[in-house]
Amino acid sequence: MMIELIKCHGSGNDFLLIDEMEKDYGFTDEGRRELAIALCNREKSLGADGILYILQSEKADAIMRVFNSDGSEASMCGNGLRCAARYVCEKLGIEQAIIETMKADLQVRKEAEIYPGIPTYQVEISPVSFQLSDLPLNLDRDTLIQEKLPELSDGLVFTALAVPNPHLVAMVSREHLESGMQKELSEKVNGPNDLFPDGVNVSFIRKVGDREIYVRTFERGVGFTNACGTAMSASSLVTCLTGDNAFEEAISVYNNGGMVQCVVHKHGDTYTIDLIGNATYLYKAAIDRDSYQVVDMQEFSEEESYKKLQEHARAIIA
Repeated sequence: MMIELIKCHGSGNDFLLIDEMEKDYGFTDEGRRELAIALCNREKSLGADGILYILQSEKADAIMRVFNSDGSEASMCGNGLRCAARYVCEKLGIEQAIIETMKADLQVRKEAEIYPGIPTYQVEISPVSFQLSDLPLNLDRDTLIQEKLPELSDGLVFTALAVPNPHLVAMVSREHLESGMQKELSEKVNGPNDLFPDGVNVSFIRKVGDREIYVRTFERGVGFTNACGTAMSASSLVTCLTGDNAFEEAISVYNNGGMVQCVVHKHGDTYTIDLIGNATYLYKAAIDRDSYQVVDMQEFSEEESYKKLQEHARAIIA
């Protein structure tokens, strides 16, 4: 039996997308986990940060489930959701949809191009929680908002939040980014530790201009990634809390994979974030289910336009 898939990416965060809406592959969750580990291996197979499984939903236009390259399932993935949004909207012939994820049903829609020639989608990032129990983070307090965490650093100021993936975010200098601090800290909280029993995504933010930030993320279950959509969303929210950016205004968020825009909305004591960026197709392929060998592959031409966006982003953060 052949498995049909699309290789795609959001901000260089790359995925294999498998449609289970029409084809019944009979996957169990263990099967989805094993397939993610096998196909996402960059040395032995196609390589990707994870697999997006698109399934039928009883209450929305589709379900997106995300399995990371290590086989773990993520509760959400902002960059992956943009790719899923494009696939579902084009499949159903619509320009906006609701996609069911593990924690919430999220609105998505086709947007004006973020850069010439770039298929662009806006997706909702929510729910947002600052309750440490929702990450979880084991501290004798309810929240950690712009405070020091001596167990990890004497100098950095952190904010912990779930969007709904768990994130630990800090505003830093260029020197911090160029040091090995982020790697050391991230590996500590994603290995056996007393603070984050389930691990956490760790992002360092550097302000690069007016309504412009650079975000680098160590992603739980992946490691350093070109970009993490929920991390860029969480980071944008933190910069609004610190006064470095403003609510309801578009923030350009640069990353090693390119750029997105985020708009943070405040509704009383609650927040939602619009994540706007590319959903680029690289190729479609058919894989033999038993051997995981590629039987057929057809490339798309969209990456050439995206490379121009990358060049623009790199010039900004240099």
